[in-house]
Amino acid sequence: MAMNGYEGGLKMIEELTTNAEQTQDEVLREILSRNVGTGYLMGFLHGQTEKWLFKKNVLVVTYEDLKPFIDRIANRETSEILLAKPVTGFYLSSGTSGGQPKLMPVTAEYQKNGALYDTLSQSLTMRHFGDINQAGKRMELMFARPEIETPSGLKAASVLTSVYNESKFRTILPKLYTSPIETIFCPDPNQGLYCQLLFGLIQRDEVVRVGSLFASTVLRGIKFLENHWQELSYDIKTGRLSDWITDSGCRNAASLVMKPNPEQADLIENISNCKSWEGIVTKLWPKARYISCVCTGVMRQYIAELEFYCRGLPLVSTFYACSEALCGINLEPLCKPCDVSYTFLPNMAYFEFLPVENDHDESIEMKRNDEDTELVDLVNVKVGQCYELVVSTCAGLYRYKVGDVLMVSGFYNNAPQFQFVERKNVILNVDQEKTSETDLFKAVIEAKALLDPLGFILTEYTSYVDTSSAPGHYVLFWEIKGKEGKHCKELDPKIMVECCTRMEESLHYTYKIYRKRNIIAALETRVVKQGSFEALMDYYVSKGTSLSQYKKPNCIKSEEALKIIDSRVIGKYFSPKSPL
Repeated sequence: MAMNGYEGGLKMIEELTTNAEQTQDEVLREILSRNVGTGYLMGFLHGQTEKWLFKKNVLVVTYEDLKPFIDRIANRETSEILLAKPVTGFYLSSGTSGGQPKLMPVTAEYQKNGALYDTLSQSLTMRHFGDINQAGKRMELMFARPEIETPSGLKAASVLTSVYNESKFRTILPKLYTSPIETIFCPDPNQGLYCQLLFGLIQRDEVVRVGSLFASTVLRGIKFLENHWQELSYDIKTGRLSDWITDSGCRNAASLVMKPNPEQADLIENISNCKSWEGIVTKLWPKARYISCVCTGVMRQYIAELEFYCRGLPLVSTFYACSEALCGINLEPLCKPCDVSYTFLPNMAYFEFLPVENDHDESIEMKRNDEDTELVDLVNVKVGQCYELVVSTCAGLYRYKVGDVLMVSGFYNNAPQFQFVERKNVILNVDQEKTSETDLFKAVIEAKALLDPLGFILTEYTSYVDTSSAPGHYVLFWEIKGKEGKHCKELDPKIMVECCTRMEESLHYTYKIYRKRNIIAALETRVVKQGSFEALMDYYVSKGTSLSQYKKPNCIKSEEALKIIDSRVIGKYFSPKSPL
């Protein structure tokens, strides 16, 4: 690692956070001086680069506002309509626009920032855990997604897929990771997962870190292992890969390293064949020092289960980033997941913040974004206040609303620290597919159309994500009323199953892809008896919500509220097939 080991990285973090305001001004000055002549900014700034003019004239935008410019670049038009530097490719955001993944322009400078960001983040983990690159290997569950070639010839891929395609990553992979590249790019995620676990078990004595990008993926891997440990042990014992693994890349990679190892297989069987899997990760990988994965935001729901399986190992969330920008790092990797705050690095982008306010305990309500609501600079945010993140980057995003709601938890030197609160308008999320309130509403409208001709009315609905089993799935609670004296018990169960199918078919592209790959399980509808939503309202009123201001939550987050509605279920129905 450059910069004189991790000490150099820590020193840079100190300098950046101490000079946060100056660094932010320099970042904005560089963005504007370089891009002021682009077609987009020229319409706002007319060739001028003053900060006050930028904040006064440049509109705060969403992806839909920039999409026409990005689409033109993807369709062979010059990148100078949006940014001065050449676009080298696109990142596919996990969010969607019009049912399709969002395209985020990428430049060489952005990728250079990414390398520095990784270096600074690694310096913090090295301070606490030592140089794991020298100590052993990482059993990291990694899954690439297919690239898309745009009409311009530029490739579009997820951020991680882009990393996996880099020659530098492929060079260090065999030395630092247990998973061969073929298992990462396996088109069948279950075959890829099986093989990555297999290689991780074969090299169990070398593993010093276990992880994946998100906590949900780590948990999915553990539960997959729980269901397949006997088969994995048999493969290790015989030195032969199971016949159902048909991917040629995986089979070729296995043939290079697999050989019969009955002793290792017996040891794995003895560890796995136990009444409780509490602490199983530390038993199977005894040299592991920590679990690396994002445990904040929507991933908090997986903490309790992960702590059960990984008993004794810290869960480490190292960074906060998105397809649009690199943002913050966790200065205290050993803190509890519920206490994680991310310190923003002022050299990564120009950050502004749109104040938001709490509605009631179920949601975050945006203040009106009008002339009276000024965006706040990075160094001027207030502790305890919630904000929506707005970024300007070297890659053509100017005053762009990311959609993340963050709360200021404190400051480190002069740089604020944030805790992730939620995605704005996202109410359902199993594994970063990000289904919004609007997405859900449209799906419900499509499905309830099946009830109307039969004399039934959907009177209320709400939802939640059930992660009690892996993979997780969406649950919809429906209260149905019959017309002209009809009782909902008269409703044909086949119609309710069809309603589940109709909702899944109406949801967005990413959801359907995840269903097809079994990252998300079948959508479930639970019909509740009459009066259930009144009981739900009574609960919130008893907790202090004004009856005149009560808004039914479209997604239930309160465990007590969930118990109330779930205790009134009279029927359960599942979608019988993947929507793709």
